[in-house]
Amino acid sequence: MAKELPFRAALREQLGPARHPVRLGSSPRSRVWRVELDGVPAVVKQAVESADAEERYAREVAALRLAARVTPPVVPRLLGTDPDERVLVLEHVEHRRPSPDWVVGYAAALARLHAATVSEPADGLPLPAWRGPDAADIDSFLALADRLAVPVPDGTDAELKTLLLRLGTAPGGALLHGDPCPGNDLHTPDGIRFIDFEQSSLGNGLTELAYLRMGFPTCWCVTDTPGPLLREAEAAYGAAWEEAAGGAPPGDLVDACAGWLIRGDALVQRAHRGTADQLARLPEEDWEWGTVTARQRLAYRLGVVARLTAGRDDLHGLGRLAGALRERMLGRWPALTAPPRERPEDD
Repeated sequence: MAKELPFRAALREQLGPARHPVRLGSSPRSRVWRVELDGVPAVVKQAVESADAEERYAREVAALRLAARVTPPVVPRLLGTDPDERVLVLEHVEHRRPSPDWVVGYAAALARLHAATVSEPADGLPLPAWRGPDAADIDSFLALADRLAVPVPDGTDAELKTLLLRLGTAPGGALLHGDPCPGNDLHTPDGIRFIDFEQSSLGNGLTELAYLRMGFPTCWCVTDTPGPLLREAEAAYGAAWEEAAGGAPPGDLVDACAGWLIRGDALVQRAHRGTADQLARLPEEDWEWGTVTARQRLAYRLGVVARLTAGRDDLHGLGRLAGALRERMLGRWPALTAPPRERPEDD
């Protein structure tokens, strides 16, 4: 295992020799080792060769450097880099089992991470703007309603097009993690540290606060956060943002949730995104990913958006459609159950 460790002379000169390497589990997009540097544990991560490996590596390094502005820290310290080998060396952070109310600390840490680029922008660093849903997502979502014989209320298409405009022009500049899933948050006695910033971008922070309401839409572990905890977590996010950036967090949380609803690619793992119309598969096919199936994911999100849009004139049609689609799905597939309430063991 030691001979596989990509720890070249430049890193050895800066950090000393890396001893006792142990390969750790990771996604197919990276290789990760735990090592010792002068007797202190550290982590070595290498982006695996692929068409987007250079971009993923650059995003992660940039995000870690930007997040290092935050005190107390919300990321492990970046100890060294080797761009030629796409290697970064990080402080080792010991993870412990999250508490039952973990979402509260998670939300506060997420707000502080997002605010890292508010007072001091990320100019000149290789982080792209966040990309939201597009016209193809609208077409696919409305086509699903047609396939399930659910009438689309008049004006819903126009509502969705206006939603895209609002999402595309929402105040940006926040440092977004890109995949803030359970498992990418390390819970320590000193607070939460986020890891794995390969999909980081700049955008509106509520896009990721919406993960709590929408059951972590890009993650393997869909979870239905209980209402009281959800409200406490969202209040913690707002308080942490205000302390870090001043004022209330900008944007519209309901819009952010509606945006996640219509994204078919949020029904599959990252490797399968952009390869097919995932919503078009649902009437004839269901598939498991993590804690739930694709139909369970969608039915849950439909219920969330139906409740959130009640009383919203600008999303009235979408709310009615979401409620009707959920009823049709539960009638057609009565075995669909709600996601788990508790966070599962990290994958």
